[in-house]
Amino acid sequence: MAVVLNYREYLPPNFHSDFLQGRQAYFWGGYHWAFYTHLASGPISLILGMILISDRFRLQFPKWHRSLGRIQVLVVLFLVTPSGLWMAWYAATGTIAALGFGSLALATGICIASGWRSAVNRRFADHRRWMLRSFLLLCSAVVIRLIGGLATVVDFDAEWLYPLSAWASWLVPLMVLELKQTGRPFRANALFTLSKVHPEPRP
Repeated sequence: MAVVLNYREYLPPNFHSDFLQGRQAYFWGGYHWAFYTHLASGPISLILGMILISDRFRLQFPKWHRSLGRIQVLVVLFLVTPSGLWMAWYAATGTIAALGFGSLALATGICIASGWRSAVNRRFADHRRWMLRSFLLLCSAVVIRLIGGLATVVDFDAEWLYPLSAWASWLVPLMVLELKQTGRPFRANALFTLSKVHPEPRP
């Protein structure tokens, strides 16, 4: 919702808005195709992602899960990722931000493609992990707006904030997810080992 609310600044394009300010010179030269493609496909991929990561939906509607999953793969691979790469080239604050957004686009495409391949090969545990990663990366659009909103609330402004956000908005959540995922089997194995070393007393 926070992402979509800003669309009133983009239809038609308001070049005095925060994101479009200074982009008028190249906007209609091809950038607008990537921009509007990203605007349309981003929310669609977020909505589909929220549905698809639901275990309840997957178990109750397996056919819908597969059908929507195919749509999600196509949307991300052929719309979100290419448009994100194109827009990254024009990042407003320079090379560091451009590399951050470009890496995000590539990582999202790699994760969704790996998730699809795992499903085709019936490695469903790997499939769920890859798709969770891809959804988390898609949510970076929301995270970066939360960072910007928080900075506005506390009246903080610095040149390094936006380039840092371009990386932190997806690397930090991804690191937290990876630590959580790698911790689960460790805890399970540890409990199993302890149960063998210290078996529960029989009544």
